[in-house]
Amino acid sequence: MNPYTQPGEKKIGAKRPKIQHLAEDPTNRRTPSERQAEKSGVFAERRAIKKSARRHLQKQLLADLSESE
Repeated sequence: MNPYTQPGEKKIGAKRPKIQHLAEDPTNRRTPSERQAEKSGVFAERRAIKKSARRHLQKQLLADLSESE
């Protein structure tokens, strides 16, 4: 390798880094329906958290309004 090369020119030729594609583990594969079920589960959990927070804030608002009157 030439010591006077630019930084982008050093990784060319036979000594360039090779991309290694790892084989996917067939025992750990998820089907598209499993991935979709996981996504919908996360979505439902987030929706429940938001709904609970809205209910809590609404109760708190009503309590504050009834206190001030």
